Amino acid sequence: MMDAEPAPEPGQDSSGESRFRAFRQAEALVESRRPLDALKALEPLLEEETDKPSVQLLAGRAYFHSAQLRRAERAFTRVLELDPTDHYARFVLGRTLQRLGRLTEALAQMRIASAMHPIPEYLEAISEVSARIALRD
Repeated sequence: MMDAEPAPEPGQDSSGESRFRAFRQAEALVESRRPLDALKALEPLLEEETDKPSVQLLAGRAYFHSAQLRRAERAFTRVLELDPTDHYARFVLGRTLQRLGRLTEALAQMRIASAMHPIPEYLEAISEVSARIALRD
């Protein structure tokens, strides 16, 4: 789920085109459940485009799917620093925190995401985390 993605600009040099191809390749690799390969494809972008929410979000997804949860948390947090209105980044940050066992923090992020964009997936996740917190207490 990507809202903003690097698009080649008119007259963009081959380096820009190369970065765009690397982003698209990494995106396809995440979709085909090859997160470690996606991270390799993203390496140059992560070094050069640290302020691009789309790059950070894609990296966060790859980290999440490869169980590098602390790195995923940092990437999703960076997305939210750059764009606090990104409901999907909030949701996947919540999922990451859930997997880290930080259920109260996870629930807070998921509730914000749901308030911003109330879709069934977010509401189901809130119910799941709320139930786990109730069982724990």
